[in-house]
Amino acid sequence: MHTSETPRLYARDPLLHSLVPRLTGLAYAERARVPWEYDKDLPLVLVTGRHGMGRTAVLAALERHYAGRLPLARVDTAASALVVELLEELVRSLAPDLSRRFPLLLPGLTAVFGGAAGGSPQVRARATARIARLLIACHLESGTEAEVARRWDARVRARLDDGARAGAAADAHAVTHAVLAEFFERYTRARGAAPLRQWYQDRYAEAPEGAAPDGPQGPEGLLRLADWFRRGGDYRDAAEQTLVHAFLEDVAAARSKWQRLNRDPRPLVLLDNTHSPAGARLVDLVLEYRARPGAERPDPLVVVATRLGDAPPDATDAVHRELPDLVTSSHWRRRGHAPSAGLLVVPLTPLSRDDVLLMLDAAPAPLHSYLPSALHTVTGGHPLASRVLCDAVLRHAAAAGGAGAARLGPRQLLDLTTGDGRPVTEAILERLLPSPQQRARLVPLSLARDSTAAQALAAHLRLEGPEQLPANAAADYLEAERWQRDTPQDRPLAADPLLHTLLVHEARRTSQGADSRRGWQEIHGFLRRHHTTRGEDSEADALRHTLASGEAKTVVAALSEEFQSEQDRPSALRWLACLAYAATAPAPPAADWDDDRAAVAAGAHDDRYQDIDEIDRCINRLLHGLWYLSDALAEPEADLCDDIGAELAFLSLRHQTWRAVLSQAARTWPTAAREKRPLPLPEL
Repeated sequence: MHTSETPRLYARDPLLHSLVPRLTGLAYAERARVPWEYDKDLPLVLVTGRHGMGRTAVLAALERHYAGRLPLARVDTAASALVVELLEELVRSLAPDLSRRFPLLLPGLTAVFGGAAGGSPQVRARATARIARLLIACHLESGTEAEVARRWDARVRARLDDGARAGAAADAHAVTHAVLAEFFERYTRARGAAPLRQWYQDRYAEAPEGAAPDGPQGPEGLLRLADWFRRGGDYRDAAEQTLVHAFLEDVAAARSKWQRLNRDPRPLVLLDNTHSPAGARLVDLVLEYRARPGAERPDPLVVVATRLGDAPPDATDAVHRELPDLVTSSHWRRRGHAPSAGLLVVPLTPLSRDDVLLMLDAAPAPLHSYLPSALHTVTGGHPLASRVLCDAVLRHAAAAGGAGAARLGPRQLLDLTTGDGRPVTEAILERLLPSPQQRARLVPLSLARDSTAAQALAAHLRLEGPEQLPANAAADYLEAERWQRDTPQDRPLAADPLLHTLLVHEARRTSQGADSRRGWQEIHGFLRRHHTTRGEDSEADALRHTLASGEAKTVVAALSEEFQSEQDRPSALRWLACLAYAATAPAPPAADWDDDRAAVAAGAHDDRYQDIDEIDRCINRLLHGLWYLSDALAEPEADLCDDIGAELAFLSLRHQTWRAVLSQAARTWPTAAREKRPLPLPEL
């Protein structure tokens, strides 16, 4: 079922082809039955991941493959504010394919929605439209939504007018009573209505104050349900719980004995974005229902939900499984009576380099041999970023032809454009950070070393906003979007490597020139001065911002001075740490600087540095080599990595007390650079 309009999902087969088929009893991509993994009690599958990990894409793929083959509903829970609105969506999607169309839930929803019919014209119109959609979905009415809504509203208005002539007040209670009277008299038989009323009466045995109980034939239980919903707070929570129970009991009752014996495929509900308040509440209510002790008839509903970030913090009894663990069995069993014991949490994992190779396999001509590795390194296997970059590469290769495709180097990846001509980094960031205001703040603030520097930079750039501290607001936003649980004060605001790389590249791409307060040089110059005032502990940060400004000579001079003046062995570790950290500086914009780091590291430009001694020239080559190799997109060429060891070995022979420390670094740093790992500091 894969077409060009439905992009292939990579590394998600254990979820799509194994777990969900074993829960529903129906194969994902073929017309075949699959043995159930569970006969009765089912886990609620919670798929977790950050923005762009493919949570919604997984649900879309399940919908494409199962629609029309079993009762199915897919709902974006973030689009609704209330649980009852989600229940309405579920009923409308599931009812046409179920043998019983929610006889228990429908009067409850009608009571809740109908209670709003006494409000303003806009509120009444929305409530009437909801009831009309439910009646049409359950085949109780025919016609368009507008026609059914008009007929319903006219009949309810007529009942209220009759009551007004008899002297009854048209308050919310009277409106709900009229709505229920209309529903039961028109759509249910007397014999069938009694059990429905009794079900609600058993849950709301005490009649509302001032009302006379009608007994099992009356609507008092439903009236009380609507009243509690209107009250809000704990009362609304209880009303929502009742309605979710009615929903699940209807789903269970709709499954006949023969369907169970024949193991007909189970209904499937796909809930997207259940980190939203309404979505989280619905998931909690389903889990609470399933955790009831002594439940006589478990519901057959297969629920696959997605959640931004990780599982809820209070889901301590949930079972967690990685995707590869799901191939043959989920190994889920309910342990304990806590509702969260019914959760099966499946985090979406990053793509592998092999997945990236497959994504690039459609290139019309051979690509640079290191390009797949560079793409995987910079994205960390993030599906959305990988997809956008791979598509950009394929478009560039198709437009450039054979030789042009091969000339596309790894370090040009982030300079590509999308199909509509937008920079790829801009397009990806819009998906990962939906707020334009916070995204605009984070671009320059990503250049700051820590929260203190970010606050100072925000004040320097005069970032505007309603908050007193824009940098803190940006950090709060990252936490709210589940990019991090908290923001350490001694780390950059954006801790995620991909997010940080994209933000820094956007700062480079959008730099407004040397004369602008928001220009690359001005920002790094300010941050260098900021760290200089913070004392000796911030020396490495000051050198890093100096290097980011393109002033390598200043950094070399500082490193050389310390190399030749310090003698104790702990100073050697500090020197190596300072060198390694300074070399992680982002490269300046191409308009401000010619990138010849690899050539300088190889000694090709030593003739430019005749005015400095051999130690300074060695440090210069070493710094440029490390700076080049620290770039996530740079290919770790064997000669450059070996040169790192050679330069450190040369320096070890020029410093008597640092010899052992530098020699150890000379052995370990080339391997770390080749494998794109952090440079390890030697042990004293």
